[in-house]
Amino acid sequence: MKAIVMAGGQGSRLRPLTTSRPKPLIPLVNKPMVAHIIDWLRRHQITEVVLTLQHQADWFQGYLGTGMGMGVQIAYAVEESPLGTAGGVRNTIEQGLVDFDETVIVVSGDAVTDFDLRALVDFHEAEGAEVTVALHRVENPLEYGMVITEADGRIVQFVEKPGWAEVVSDLVNTGIYVLRAEVLREAPAGEAYDFSNDLFPRLLAEGRPLFGLPMPGYWTDAGSPPEYMQASFDMLQGRVWHKPFGEERMEGVWVGENVIIHDSARVRGPVFLGDNVRIKADVVLEGPAVIRDDTVVDARARISRSILWRGCYVGEGAELNGAIVSKQCVIKRHARIHQGVVIGDKTIIGESAVIHPNVKIWPEKEVEAGAEVRESIIWAGQRGRRALFGRFGVTGVVNVDLTPEFAAKLGVAFGASLPKGSMVTINRDRHPGSRMLKRAIISGLPAAGVQVLDLRTQPIPVARYYTRVSDAEAGVHVRISPHDRQVVDIRFINAQGINLGRKKEREVERLFFREDFRRVQVDEIGRIGYATEVEGRYARYFLQNLDVKAIQDRAFSVAVDYAHGSTVEVLEPLLESVHVDVVSLNARPEYIMLSTTPDEWEALLQRLGKLTATMGLDLGAMLDVGGEKLYLVDDKGWRIPDMLAAALMADLMWRVHPGCSIAVPVDAPTVFEAIAERYGGRVVRTRVDVQALMVEAAAQNVALALNGNGHFIFACFHPAPDGMFALTKLLEFLATRRIALSQATANLPPFHRVHATIHCPLAEKGRIMREVNEGVAPYILDTIDGVRFSAGEGRWVLIRPDADRPLLHIVAQGRSAEDAESLVGQQIAWVADLISMD
Repeated sequence: MKAIVMAGGQGSRLRPLTTSRPKPLIPLVNKPMVAHIIDWLRRHQITEVVLTLQHQADWFQGYLGTGMGMGVQIAYAVEESPLGTAGGVRNTIEQGLVDFDETVIVVSGDAVTDFDLRALVDFHEAEGAEVTVALHRVENPLEYGMVITEADGRIVQFVEKPGWAEVVSDLVNTGIYVLRAEVLREAPAGEAYDFSNDLFPRLLAEGRPLFGLPMPGYWTDAGSPPEYMQASFDMLQGRVWHKPFGEERMEGVWVGENVIIHDSARVRGPVFLGDNVRIKADVVLEGPAVIRDDTVVDARARISRSILWRGCYVGEGAELNGAIVSKQCVIKRHARIHQGVVIGDKTIIGESAVIHPNVKIWPEKEVEAGAEVRESIIWAGQRGRRALFGRFGVTGVVNVDLTPEFAAKLGVAFGASLPKGSMVTINRDRHPGSRMLKRAIISGLPAAGVQVLDLRTQPIPVARYYTRVSDAEAGVHVRISPHDRQVVDIRFINAQGINLGRKKEREVERLFFREDFRRVQVDEIGRIGYATEVEGRYARYFLQNLDVKAIQDRAFSVAVDYAHGSTVEVLEPLLESVHVDVVSLNARPEYIMLSTTPDEWEALLQRLGKLTATMGLDLGAMLDVGGEKLYLVDDKGWRIPDMLAAALMADLMWRVHPGCSIAVPVDAPTVFEAIAERYGGRVVRTRVDVQALMVEAAAQNVALALNGNGHFIFACFHPAPDGMFALTKLLEFLATRRIALSQATANLPPFHRVHATIHCPLAEKGRIMREVNEGVAPYILDTIDGVRFSAGEGRWVLIRPDADRPLLHIVAQGRSAEDAESLVGQQIAWVADLISMD
């Protein structure tokens, strides 16, 4: 049986380690990753190996040659342009290296593993599979392809790099397959084609036999510097099979040829020292550590938990702790290099310089003597983040997490993700912190050749609308979090005016973290200008989508709490134009009042209710500070719960437009289906994420999207939440139906829904969701977002992981309020038991 090793990737997440070498050729302890893979294949009596290459292919041919010295026969299939994983493997057939009638093993070129290939092949043959995927359990499946199987191992779904909301298992695709080459006929020759995204879903759709086998043993893809370091140390500590490193001179200390260790040096394993390494007097070397060929560690230096590649020099009294140093670097005397630092090839660190944690230094740089480097050498910015984007965009404490340097770098990264010459709108609230960061982002965008159109301080819906109807490619909004006065949210939106999708967010994150940006020539630097007619364009289309005469004839009197936001400057004139008499509250924009606690918010709503009832108004409305959310009190002053308000809006929409489709998240009660049945409507269920609602509205799949949390999206206007338009549309509905708000709510079917959360460590989310999925398998209703399962007629439970926090959400619908509470309590007890079983 032949093995095909996919070695064409660039390893961008490992930069700067991979800036001048392919990822499979970076050293893992004593030899390159790909050499360990070949040792592993040879251990399983696989001696015919084909490498698929594209990036720096000549490096592999120069290092591995024909494979004779490793006991294998190596052939190479070089791609003229990137063909993807399946396309690259198909290319081996086109080049005559593999036949369609063969069964082959396919291995990712960055895998570090000791799986039992014989067991995998035996399972493949016993099941009569066309493809068998080696699966492995991981704590955090977000960076991998999740695989869902039936009890017999038959694969039912691939989910590539899921969010926590999509995680229902901790089994991931390792990139190790046994497959009949015949299936590669489905991959078009000479075209880019991927296993996980293209070929496997196609085979699944055709009902072909694809199986997955959970594999015991060790596996990682060593895709980032911390993962690479951990894989190296795991190999040193014997957690993964490998051929002997060399002579074990003392316990846990392996050495190559011609290694000299001074008698006064203290070396504590596990440690690997390559050929010609010199460890001088009074050096302290604490493992796990790797010091490769031709490296000199001078007197009294201290090294712990670090990796140094070949040809380095560490000066007297220098200290390295938890660092990775590439080849031919010079660390001068008394320099200090801290945890998480990655230093590129041929870099010089000056005497007594200090490199602070998590700094990356690109190749061939020089740090002057005595310097303290707190930021990566190419561009200043924030470090230590595993991801940029969360529920509210890029979020952090102002001037701590989100500094001007960070924001400028973020602007360059976002600009580099867009075509050169693109236009980007940018907007903010009135807080000085938002102004500071907005200006920093503006300074970064033109460096990537992007034009900037400043909207100044518009409500968020206005900024979204203008971005969609202008020539902008994207937009940015900077605001103080409405939940925390110290936190800033930076929200990025696309040309449709909706939030960036996960794919685009990952692209920006990759550019940001690898710090490899597009920087244009001086005559291509983007220009900065101010937008005109922003409110005017919004207002005209706003009114075009309303029955203005019906609202005017009704002559409503309403109270509106603007929460000190800029919505007052847009909505107040619009309401006046439709003859609505407005009692305005908190109508003066005040930056110190942009955040409120939940208790403060509820107190404001109670005050609004009393005022509405006392003054005999038609209703009271409260907008969040950005203008995206709407909260209601009726004509009797009763605070309408948010989910009931959503059901109310859906009922009114279906009364006016029977048969239309409305989107709600999967955690919403089935009252929406009950209302839809009255009017021949259709309910579309989505993930519990306002982005999913926006996507449905942008695709014009639905007329209305709402989530029971204050967000209302009317697709006729624009596909984003807009509390201002939702309020005015509600007035139109009430006017045309000639009913009061309290009457409209009284006509709704009752429902009983309870929502609770339980703490769950991030590392346990995958396991818990898998066990939940397995435990309720016969009763599952859907897995749109987490697992929703039946608990009897009219009763269901949803368990889903939080997207950012160490929490699980548990939502239950019951036949009564007590029944729903009881259901939630039962599920919390069950999940708590699952968590405690670890």
